[in-house]
Amino acid sequence: MCNRLYRLFCASLLGLTSCIQPTFQTLETVADARNHPATVTDLGEPGDSLGDVLTFDQPLLDQQRRPIGNNSGICIRTRVNHSFQCQWTLTLKSGTIQVSGREFDQGRSELTIVGGTGRYIGITGHMESSNNGDGTFTQTLHYRKK
Repeated sequence: MCNRLYRLFCASLLGLTSCIQPTFQTLETVADARNHPATVTDLGEPGDSLGDVLTFDQPLLDQQRRPIGNNSGICIRTRVNHSFQCQWTLTLKSGTIQVSGREFDQGRSELTIVGGTGRYIGITGHMESSNNGDGTFTQTLHYRKK
């Protein structure tokens, strides 16, 4: 009863959207690096070393591996044989989604969704990125819009 009265109170004074949080949505994409591998710019000691830069611009696919956009960004090696600090943009027909965070060489990485354009203005959440071992990366976005 109290919860119902609270919602009615919020709806009447603050507007319904102030009381009810939007639910998280999920979007699964596949970054295809098979024909468009990332380019490594070796800036430090020869081979894998701190400060090396990884750049990429790859097709973005849906779950059925059909083209839906583009996946492009930049990463800086921060820990040898371990991880990069990355920032990239998923470009879709309806807008863009920007992500940032640590991308691990092995296993699953979790990055922050930092913003978006078009349909994705006001987006918040996180993205899980996993190397599929075949030149593709599954990117699962868990997000909501303000």
